[in-house]
Amino acid sequence: MSAAEALSQARAAGIQVRIDGEALVLDASAPPPAEVLNLLARHKADIVNLLRPGNDGWSGEDWREFFEERAGIAEFDGGLPRDQAEARAFSCCVGEWLHRNPARSPSARCDRCGQSKGMLLPYLTGYSTKDPGHTWLHQDCSRAWHQAHRAKAVSALVAMGISIPAKFADDFGKNGSA
Repeated sequence: MSAAEALSQARAAGIQVRIDGEALVLDASAPPPAEVLNLLARHKADIVNLLRPGNDGWSGEDWREFFEERAGIAEFDGGLPRDQAEARAFSCCVGEWLHRNPARSPSARCDRCGQSKGMLLPYLTGYSTKDPGHTWLHQDCSRAWHQAHRAKAVSALVAMGISIPAKFADDFGKNGSA
């Protein structure tokens, strides 16, 4: 069982969980079941990490809510079956993570191969108007760099308890684009 599943069981039992520093704070209208308390205790460190906001300002719970909201929209408003709706929602999460976690590199070297010779092109990697982030790449290095950057996003989402849907096709570069 994961921290995310332990939180889900706590919520199903009517327990609200939040953090105060390194402590878990539980709010419930009735005494919580012992098995749920044991789960929360067993996964405390991971739950604290899941509830704490990351560098992008969102906690793991915020990401899970974003995923569920997108899946619900695709399923109920878009008419997709749940498995396809989850695949679409996961794609949205990957895109949002990439925008919220822009990559930056010095202009003297390609961020993929590390070489300074050849024409380096700036690639925009975030949408913040204050500091959008860009990285420098050779055109030939861009596809592999983008694939590696997307793999980071997928790993981060999985670490926050969002499972990769079975129907998720990581085909962002399917037409040969980066």
